[in-house]
Order: sequence, then structure tokens, then C-alpha cells
Amino acid sequence: MKVLQCIIADDEPIARQILENYMESIPNLALVSSCKNAFEVMEVLQDKPIDLLFLDINMPKLTGLSLLKTLQQKPSVIITTAYPEYAVEGFELSVTDYLLKPFSFERFLQAVNKVQQKPNLAINPISEDKEEVNKSIFVKSDKKIIKLDYDAITHIEAYGNYIKIYAENKVLAPQTLSDFLLKLPDNFLRIHKSYAINFDQLKLIDGNQVVLQNDSKLPIGKSYRKAVLDRI
Repeated sequence: MKVLQCIIADDEPIARQILENYMESIPNLALVSSCKNAFEVMEVLQDKPIDLLFLDINMPKLTGLSLLKTLQQKPSVIITTAYPEYAVEGFELSVTDYLLKPFSFERFLQAVNKVQQKPNLAINPISEDKEEVNKSIFVKSDKKIIKLDYDAITHIEAYGNYIKIYAENKVLAPQTLSDFLLKLPDNFLRIHKSYAINFDQLKLIDGNQVVLQNDSKLPIGKSYRKAVLDRI
């Protein structure tokens, strides 16, 4: 997976430190510069190819949103702010996500996953490298951050406010099945209120259940059966 070259832009030292600490837990995020204002960001963007910008809104002299309006080509942007009222304007400027301070590591990771799932990451004009299509996802499990290849995931099971992800090893993650499916590519399909499968792993349909390539058998919910059959 491509290592994303990142900038942090925030005039508050504590806010920058929190982001830096979060980034250290994600192996494919590389911090290029931690900036105190928009002008420092502009200098970095002129000199180096940047994939992802963590951007505060309320900065001195030039706000984060004003900075975005000046950029003809910009990297993927995740807004980090204490002000919810600018969310609509932020999304009109094509930001990937909008994080309200204080935000948890889980919420931060969710935003980063959105960037990783974009078919083509925004490229600074200095960079001529082709971007790789993302083929994996990072998942928090206990105190670890685990990288899972999409192809290795056979199915996902709802487990209260957790999910069990079945791959080479079973991973228990603190999120709902519905939320997790939003982060996955289209070949993942919900077949039951408690199960979703990697459709590429489907071996056969036997009555009201699917059989996967590893011979796992899972039920098809009545309300999901049409969607399953439509995919065949």
C-alpha cells in the first residue's frame, strides 16, 4: 500500500501533537510537515508532493477554508475543527471528512480509511507517480491496528456493537456491521442482518444459505435474498 505523505495544519500545539500521536499508530501515514498556519502549508505544497492534509479552520490571517479556495489542485483534505457550522462549506470544497474536536482515534481512523478508499488520491502537480488502487483497510482491534487485505476477508459477522472479521485470522473490532460496510468496496454484500460476505468468495447458494470457498455456510435473510440473487 502506498505511504501517504501528510501535512498537519493547526495553530494550536496540543492539537498538532494529538494528530501526530494518532498518525504514529498508522503505518502508511508519513508526516512531512506540522504547520502553524496556512502560509507554511502553501510553502510545503509548492516544494513537495502531498497526498493528505489535516486542516484546522480557525487559523490566524488565513483560515483553512480560505486556504482551500486558493488551491487550484489540492491533496485529499480532512478538516479538524471545533466549529460544526462550517461543515456544509467544507464539503462544498470537496473535503473527504470533517472531524469535530475533540475526536477519538477511532473517528480519526475512519476518516483516514475514507481517503485510502478513494479510487484516485489527489496528486500534487509536482508528483508524477501513479497512485495504487487501495486493496486493504486498517482496523483497530484491542490495542492493535491491523492491516487486512480485502481479498483475504471472507465474511463479517455482527456481534453487538462489535464485528467479527473472518480473514486469515479472526479479528474483533469495535464498530457496527453497517458502519464497516460503508468502508468496503462494492464486492462486499450484506446477506443477513448479522452477516455480510465478500461476493468473490461465494462458492454456491444452497436454498436459504450461501456456501463460501472455505465451505463456511451462512444464512440468507428473507429481506436480503433478492439483493443476493440480483448480484448473480
